[in-house]
Amino acid sequence: MVGDEQRLRAALRRAPRALFEDLTTPADPLPAMGGPGWPVWRPVFAMVLVFCGVALAVAQVSALVPVKGGAVPGYAVLLGMGQGAVLIVGMFLPVSAWWASTVLMVVTARIMEPGSSPDAFFPWTVSGLLIQCGVLFLLALRVRPRRAAGALVITLLAALACTVVTTRAHHYVLDRGTPVLIAAVVIGASLRGLRVARTQLVVQEELTAGERARRTLLEERNRIARELHDVVAHHMSVISIQAQVAPHLVENPSDELRENLAGIRQNAVEALTELRHVLGVLRSEDTLSKGARHAPQPTLDRLDELLANVRGAGLVVTTATTGAPRPLPPSVELSAYRIVQEALSNAMRHAPGAQVRVETAYGTAGLTVRITNTASDGPAAPSRGMGHGLLGMRERAAMLGGELVTGRTPDGGYEVTAILPVSAPDLAALPAEDTL
Repeated sequence: MVGDEQRLRAALRRAPRALFEDLTTPADPLPAMGGPGWPVWRPVFAMVLVFCGVALAVAQVSALVPVKGGAVPGYAVLLGMGQGAVLIVGMFLPVSAWWASTVLMVVTARIMEPGSSPDAFFPWTVSGLLIQCGVLFLLALRVRPRRAAGALVITLLAALACTVVTTRAHHYVLDRGTPVLIAAVVIGASLRGLRVARTQLVVQEELTAGERARRTLLEERNRIARELHDVVAHHMSVISIQAQVAPHLVENPSDELRENLAGIRQNAVEALTELRHVLGVLRSEDTLSKGARHAPQPTLDRLDELLANVRGAGLVVTTATTGAPRPLPPSVELSAYRIVQEALSNAMRHAPGAQVRVETAYGTAGLTVRITNTASDGPAAPSRGMGHGLLGMRERAAMLGGELVTGRTPDGGYEVTAILPVSAPDLAALPAEDTL
């Protein structure tokens, strides 16, 4: 009980400051022109608001004339134009415009009340009530609902205060004006909530797309790591076996030779053990079958088999090879094979009926793979991702220090070009006749 009383006292102490902040803090900034929703219509909305402000200002000046058909006093023009201008300002400075409209409403009621007709509506005229509704509507579009509700309450209290002290009886419109003002605030707050929800949805979609791309990148890196493990493990196993067999190929090997070869084999075995540990982590959530996990990784020697499979699926594929084919490092051949495989899969999904050409060019610096397809002859299947296959191909090329270029061709097709370099030691080990 004591704790509840303390919290209540603390809330009451904070209430005046919170109310002051709600009624003086600037409104939310205008949404960017490129944002979702109504910002693209802002110039049109501003023009309509200017026309409405001018029309209501003229109507308010006419309503403030004490005697119908008589001379228009200067203060009526000043007050009417001021209230019309406040409506226009409300689009950019809604909090200040609301304060100004409330003050002008009170000033207008006090000045016009002694000379007004008993049949005149009080404390608003019809045009004045519409201006007040417009200002509250613009305020509710840009502030939290609690602040808009507070402004509405203060507006109604100010109007009620104007009806308390009068010099004669009037037809009061406070009972009919209150529902109109409440409706303006509710509609404005609802539209603001819709805009905020839509903006948050766009932001969430961007975050989701970024997370999806990041997850796809990590999955592709895991797949590359698993494939490279198989390549490296094969060579490390060969090194271990050769180091074990080498002493038996030499007559009377020295102790130093035996010791060095034993050290080489030991290092190779330890490296294989570490690779298995890492692979165990990467494959902990692998859904591939056991046979697929332990199958040898493909190289360019199996490219004809891949092309035969896609031709059997109905894809028209032609090939071309330039330069003298030669053995390349396993990582280069594996990446080239996977890039061709993914490009062919993309062509079958997104360009049904198209003709595909696969070109491989062997050069002194490495291998260039180019896959192009013509424009599609039929409707493409809907894509569930945004370039995830391209992301994996780009990751494979970057892993080798190469480049991947993709884009549309002039005839409406698509092109994927991968430049996969070979390291300097690999080039140096090649015979002269195998280079271009």
